[in-house]
Amino acid sequence: MPARPRLLVLPALAAALLLVACSGRTTGASNVAQQTDGSYTARLNARGSCDQSCSAFMRWRRVGASAWTNGATVNGIPHVDDAPWYQDASGLAQRAQYEYQVCGKEDSWSDFVCLGPNGVNSTEKFTTGVPTLTRLSSDPYTNTTSQHATEVEPDTFAAGSTIVSAFQVGRFFDGGSSNIGWARSADGGGTWTNGFLPGITTVAGGSFARVSDPSVAYDAAHGVWLINSLPLASAGAGSAVVVSRSTNGGASWGNPVTVAQAGGGNAGTNLDKNWIVCDNIATSPFYGHCYVEWDDNGNGNRIKMSTSTDGGLTWGPARETANAANGLGGQPVVQPNGTVVVPIDNANETAVLSFRSTNGGASWGSATTVTSIASHGVAGNLRTSPLPSAEIDAAGKVYLVWQDCRFRSGCTANDIVMTTSTDGLSWSPVVRVPLHATGSSFDHFIPGLAVDRSTSGAGAHLAMAYYYYPNASCTTATCQLDVGFTSSTDGGKTWTSPLQVAGPLSSSWLASTNQGVMVGDYISTSFASGSARSVFASATAPSGGVFAEAMYTAPTGAAARALAATGATRSARRPAVKSTSSDRPAAKRALTHR
Repeated sequence: MPARPRLLVLPALAAALLLVACSGRTTGASNVAQQTDGSYTARLNARGSCDQSCSAFMRWRRVGASAWTNGATVNGIPHVDDAPWYQDASGLAQRAQYEYQVCGKEDSWSDFVCLGPNGVNSTEKFTTGVPTLTRLSSDPYTNTTSQHATEVEPDTFAAGSTIVSAFQVGRFFDGGSSNIGWARSADGGGTWTNGFLPGITTVAGGSFARVSDPSVAYDAAHGVWLINSLPLASAGAGSAVVVSRSTNGGASWGNPVTVAQAGGGNAGTNLDKNWIVCDNIATSPFYGHCYVEWDDNGNGNRIKMSTSTDGGLTWGPARETANAANGLGGQPVVQPNGTVVVPIDNANETAVLSFRSTNGGASWGSATTVTSIASHGVAGNLRTSPLPSAEIDAAGKVYLVWQDCRFRSGCTANDIVMTTSTDGLSWSPVVRVPLHATGSSFDHFIPGLAVDRSTSGAGAHLAMAYYYYPNASCTTATCQLDVGFTSSTDGGKTWTSPLQVAGPLSSSWLASTNQGVMVGDYISTSFASGSARSVFASATAPSGGVFAEAMYTAPTGAAARALAATGATRSARRPAVKSTSSDRPAAKRALTHR
């Protein structure tokens, strides 16, 4: 019996119909990527066989549509046996489900036969856009002095399987918010509860007009969760630095404890940009110490530090660095030996500084320059600045990222860049996290870095959320704001391809401030039980004059990559790529943030 002829990429259907034998199958979409105009492209993959000379093309359509879009027909395909083949689809809509088939025929046939993975009636499906978001909270307030419904600027911290996030709720135009909201998961981000802090602002039984800059920590020695925040006077001036405590795993919170009061002691007169961390290493000589950093904007952004040794119930005096340095946006981290390292921008955000304490906060060394900053001005009237995001691994290596344009000719867009240190004194050359090519139009900003503290060194697991524009030269009317995510399992040597987690958002959907429309001066990611989870501000179009900007989370890390592997909701899928280095000097700019 002569051999049966084969038709390119036709699965079992032909055999079932007792026609000439055929073999092949669609094998899923890959490289689902957003383009600068906001549309998507996708690579449509198949495998197939051809006995003689064949022709083939892919066809695709949005699920529910009747008409197909055909790819270009490829003619003269020679004999192949289960060979891979693909065509690229373009012009795809955002957040849409598509299906595709592969169509082929022997040249002696008059018609093409189109099949999916399981025959002529099957199609291969994939999705553009983003994973399904989980809303964690929404603004419940109605006071007429701030903007509703808005939530911005989240921080997170994780201990074990518990994640706690805190964020501003009801943003004021000229600084601060109506209150601080919180969301808490006890199962690694699977389910969440939420609420709002008591006793700080007047909408929640407190005395302050506004509050800003939430930051979260856990004190393992005392079993206490802490949310650090910055109460403001009605004029937007920083009146105090406070912490709210939870002794039941973040399920409920008490009234605030004062860390520093404006005008009191050495605290300063106009406080700004606080952050908190605790020493959770049981072998550290300072286990159970917690540290809060802030600056005094009333005195050139003079850096201040305070220490607690009793789970945040009481706080020591405000201390300065040995050289009375000025700075903004510090994020302290604690090494296993108890050394506290504080990366921070200088007062006008033209350089990154670092200082440390080796004696449990009794004194602080001089702040020294890590590197200069070169930051591209982000389009769309979006409030951003090159504030640092700092994390630490199990061995005490500090990882520091921020937005920077030093790798772009002419400073046309920002990358996220990184440097590391094992002692807080000497820092590695600045490297670029390779999210998109330096010649691309993508602009990246507001990073939130996480490091799995059970990993270290060449095996350290890193994860990072960030915002970005596909087109850096967009306008307020045309900018499309997205949330991205990437990760590394080799200490930042290589990174996964970027995953779009949320967006696109329009500028008109976001709370207005005197420094631009706002999602936050920072964003946050944390590892809970080995899995990364990001919390971020996202939004839909306002309705009836009311905003719809709230806190969300989405599958990231392994969960999101599993979705991506099936062709669902992912951004460009490229091989892991190496970071590249530079130390180009920076341009100057200055901002103050509340």
